[in-house]
Amino acid sequence: MEELIAKRYVNALVGSTNKKERADFSKILLGMTEAFSDANVVEKLSSPLISNEAKTSMVIESLGDADEKLVNFIKIVGENGRLDLLPTIAKVLKQAIQTETNKYEGVVTSSSKLKEAELKELQKSLSAYTNGANIELTQEVSDVDGIKVSVEDLGIEVNFSKQRVKEQLIDFITKSL
Repeated sequence: MEELIAKRYVNALVGSTNKKERADFSKILLGMTEAFSDANVVEKLSSPLISNEAKTSMVIESLGDADEKLVNFIKIVGENGRLDLLPTIAKVLKQAIQTETNKYEGVVTSSSKLKEAELKELQKSLSAYTNGANIELTQEVSDVDGIKVSVEDLGIEVNFSKQRVKEQLIDFITKSL
């Protein structure tokens, strides 16, 4: 439900801004998302004792010297009592920008760091699989026994586990006998 409401706000924002403004607003809103993980901030924004105007003023003051369009956007969100949706709006706006530019971010998780050439080849393969989307992969080292590739905004998750391959091989051999 939250995403549906956030999409309406994002559609309005996309319709009234250019690419550069959207990118700037996205960075600012994603930065604000970190503040929303603080319990004190969430408590103030969800408190019925604090007026929507006061909540909106608090959020706008945290922006400092922000663009007038962004300030007006946050005022509208605040007037409708939806300031708690700002993290969801930031996420949906980021997705809209990625769709518009056809550039996506993904994560490769493995037990060891991949070579740069391997990472580029993986990005190239994913690009071909997604009809030319530009996918930028970052690496995370984990205790995963294999490799996991995830591009969340495209719904791609590929997992190659040594244990899983071993189990499937044993299962195949036992079925063959």
